[in-house]
Amino acid sequence: MRYLSIVFLVLISSQIKAQELFVVTEPASNVPAGSIGIRVAQSLMNKEIESGSLYNLSPEVTWGVNKNLMVRASAFLNNSSNELEGKGAGVYAKYRFFSVDDLQSHFRMAAFGRYSWNNSRMLSEGIDLTAGNSGYEAGIVATQLIKKVALSSSFSYSQSTDNLENYANPDLESKNAFNYTFSVGKLMYPKRYTSFKQTNINTMLEFVGQTLPSSGKSYLDVVPSVQFIINSQARIDIAYKKELYSSMLRAAHDGFYLKLEYTFFNVTK
Repeated sequence: MRYLSIVFLVLISSQIKAQELFVVTEPASNVPAGSIGIRVAQSLMNKEIESGSLYNLSPEVTWGVNKNLMVRASAFLNNSSNELEGKGAGVYAKYRFFSVDDLQSHFRMAAFGRYSWNNSRMLSEGIDLTAGNSGYEAGIVATQLIKKVALSSSFSYSQSTDNLENYANPDLESKNAFNYTFSVGKLMYPKRYTSFKQTNINTMLEFVGQTLPSSGKSYLDVVPSVQFIINSQARIDIAYKKELYSSMLRAAHDGFYLKLEYTFFNVTK
C-alpha cells in the first residue's frame, strides 16, 4: 500500500510539473533537487539591421542545489561575425521562497538573478543579457498551476555594462530596462497517466516585453511553442517568436527556437 501511494504521488507530481517547463521564460518552480540538466538552446532570427539570419547557440548546465535553489551556467555563441564564434557566458540563479501546494494545484514565487559577460558589438537598443549585452538582472516570478494549466508571470530590472574588447555602451543608448513576461502552458497529452515512459506533449503561449525607462521605447513579442517530454528525462522544444510591436532598434526579431535537454536525476544527493 505504501508503494502504491508513493507511485501515485510521483505520477501526480509529474503531471503538475509538465506544463511549467516554458521555452523562453522561467517559472517559479525549480529543477528537481540533486539533478543535473544539460541543454542546447538554438535560435535562428531574422536580422533587422542587415540582411540574412542570426544564429544563436547556447549550451547550458543546470544544477538543482536543493528544492528551493537552482543555478545555471551558459555559454553564448553566434554568427554575427559571419562565422560561429564564442561571444560570452553567463550565470543564473533562482531561489523559491514561497509555495502553497495542493493535490493538483500549487502557487509558487521565486527571486532570480543573472550576470553575463559579452564581447559583441552592441547593435540593439534593447538589453539582452543572453545575446549581446554584458550586465546583470534581478527579478521576481510567480507561477500558478491548476490541474493541466500553468500561468506564470515575471518582472525584472536589468542593467547593462560595457562589453569586453572595448565595446563600450553608447552614450545615447539606455543602460537599464524593465522586463516583463506572461506565459500560459497546457498539458495536451496524455489525457491520463499510466506510465512514466509516456511522452508528454505541452503547448504554450509566452509574451516577452521590455521598456527602456530613459527613452520610453519598448517592444512586445509573442512565442507560441510545442514541447515534448520523453521518458520523463528528455525534452524537445520547438517555438516561433513573432514581434507584436517595437519602437526600438533591435539586432534581430522574428525567428525559430529549438531546444534540446536531458536531465540526470539524483546526481548530487
